[in-house]
Amino acid sequence: MKSTLFNMVMVLFVITLLASAGVGAVHMITEEPIAEARVKATREALKQVLPEFDETEVLRDTIENLPVTVHTASEKGRVVGYAVESMTKNGFSGVIRLMVGFAPDGQILNIRVLEQAETPGLGTKMVDAGNPLEKSFVGRNPAQMKLGVKKDGGDVDALTAATISSRAYVDAVSRAYKAYCEKAGVEAAVNTVSGASNTQNAG
Repeated sequence: MKSTLFNMVMVLFVITLLASAGVGAVHMITEEPIAEARVKATREALKQVLPEFDETEVLRDTIENLPVTVHTASEKGRVVGYAVESMTKNGFSGVIRLMVGFAPDGQILNIRVLEQAETPGLGTKMVDAGNPLEKSFVGRNPAQMKLGVKKDGGDVDALTAATISSRAYVDAVSRAYKAYCEKAGVEAAVNTVSGASNTQNAG
């Protein structure tokens, strides 16, 4: 009986060991391609949210306990804009990451979604070009806006039936704006509208 129990334990140990080794091997194989894909996506997003530039300076920081990365873009030594990688954990399905492009004066030039896992056909519409969220921000300075969806008394048009996702998007843009202000040496004038409870709205 003891021998049989010992054999069973050893078999389980070997299986666990092999499974762990397999997972580790897969992680090592996929880690580099995933990192390369993220770098490529970041480069493409920079081109989409900024005017033409020949050099960028990168600063990593935290705003409200979440990481932000500010890319200061220059052309022939002159700053032409700032691109901020921002995120929020308040999406309907968790993390949403954005790249927000700012002109030197704070006007938003463009926004690109880097990561999201929202509800297909609802929150996922935030990636569509010209969606209501994007249109509410592009060409405007957040300092002159009430940063919240209109349902909460703000100036931002929400995605239809995706209030939670829309609030999260606004939250990420607000954080990006604060990071821009810190980097550009501008006094932040953020008028954030508090959202209502997230429990009864689709994402």
